[in-house]
Amino acid sequence: MTINVLFLCTGNSARSVLAEATLRAWGGSRFAAFSAGSQPTGMVNPFALAQLSADGISSTGLRSKSWDEFTAADAPRMDLIITVCDSAAAESCPVVFGDFLRSHWGLPDPAAVEGSDADKQQAFAQAHDIVKARLRALLALPAEIWTDRTRLKTALDQIGLMQPQGEASNHV
Repeated sequence: MTINVLFLCTGNSARSVLAEATLRAWGGSRFAAFSAGSQPTGMVNPFALAQLSADGISSTGLRSKSWDEFTAADAPRMDLIITVCDSAAAESCPVVFGDFLRSHWGLPDPAAVEGSDADKQQAFAQAHDIVKARLRALLALPAEIWTDRTRLKTALDQIGLMQPQGEASNHV
């Protein structure tokens, strides 16, 4: 069984795209990853594309798109929707309804960072480190947890609080 995961944020240009591309690369046939935004910017942030390239992850086929694409009758049925907006920064998160599990994995928007290209590059590296740590934990969940929605929801919400450990956090 393939688990369809939709990563949602506002602009669908940075965080959700990093998560989609990374889960596509790492998830194999277990996961199908998608991303969308409530107010898509219409283009993937060039720093997100550069970060994916630096980490050896393909950006083929990535684009900024509206979540409306996933409400169409012929859209893939989602099993899991993960919002990645930063409610701590008073950023509004999309509200979604349907028969799927929801979890919030908020992280600061690297596209909002102002300053030099080096500052922006560091922000994207840090955001991707967080995404990678959380996706490693998702991929490590035991098979039996996927059949218990209550346990799965708890585990997913805990993953959403994770921060990178060790060498991966050197970008901080």
